[in-house]
Amino acid sequence: MLATDLDGTLVGDRKGLDGLLEFYNKQKFTVSLIYITGRHYQSALSLIQEENLPVPDVLVTDVGTEIHIGAPLKKDLEWENKMLGQWQPEAIDGLAATFEGLQKQDLPVTNRCSYYAEDIKIVEAFENSLTEAGIPHRLIYSGGRDLDILPAGSGKGSALEYILDKFSAREAKILVAGDSGNDKEMLTLGHPSVMVGNAQPELLECPESKMIFRASKACAGGIQEAWTHFHPE
Repeated sequence: MLATDLDGTLVGDRKGLDGLLEFYNKQKFTVSLIYITGRHYQSALSLIQEENLPVPDVLVTDVGTEIHIGAPLKKDLEWENKMLGQWQPEAIDGLAATFEGLQKQDLPVTNRCSYYAEDIKIVEAFENSLTEAGIPHRLIYSGGRDLDILPAGSGKGSALEYILDKFSAREAKILVAGDSGNDKEMLTLGHPSVMVGNAQPELLECPESKMIFRASKACAGGIQEAWTHFHPE
C-alpha cells in the first residue's frame, strides 16, 4: 500500500514516476494506492488526468478533510459527518478578516478555510484568537505561506488512520510519502515513511527516526528508493 502526497511527491519528476509505476507493475503483489493531497477534489482529479496517474483506491483531498473511496470514487459520508459536526467556517472567515496579513484563498470548498500568510507572527496571533473564541479547529501552516484551518480531528494523518482502520489494513506493507509541512502528521504516525529528496525545510526539521527514510532522489524516485529500503522482498 502506497499512501502518498501528489504535488512534489508522486508528481514532479516524470522519469521517476514512470520508473516507479514500472517497478510496481513488475511486482507479484498489487499495490493499493491512497492519494492524500492538499488539492480540492476536482483539482486532484484534473491532476490525475493530466499526469496520467493510476486511479487510486482512495482519494483524500483538502488536507485530509474529504475522502472518496472505490471505483467509481464516492464520498465517504461517515468521514464527512465527523468533519462537519463542529465546523464553523463563517466564524473562522469572519475572524480572519480582522487580520490584515491574511489573504483568503479562492477555493470552491467549504470544508476548510485557506489563506495566504507570510508572517508567522500573524499566524500565531490568528490561532490564539481562534482558541480564545472557542472555535474548534486544526491549523496547518506549510511552505511559508499556505495556512489551512481545518475541522478539529482532521488532517492527512487522521484521514490515513481512519482509512487503515476502516479497511482493517494495519498489517499491510505500507509506505507513506510526502514533501511538505502538511505531510508531517502522516509521516510521523510510526508507519514506514519517506521524505522525498526535494522535501521542504520545514519537513526536514522532524527528528530522526528509523521509520522515516530521507531519500536522496526527488519525488517518485525517492518513493521507489524508500520502498526498496523498507520492503526489499
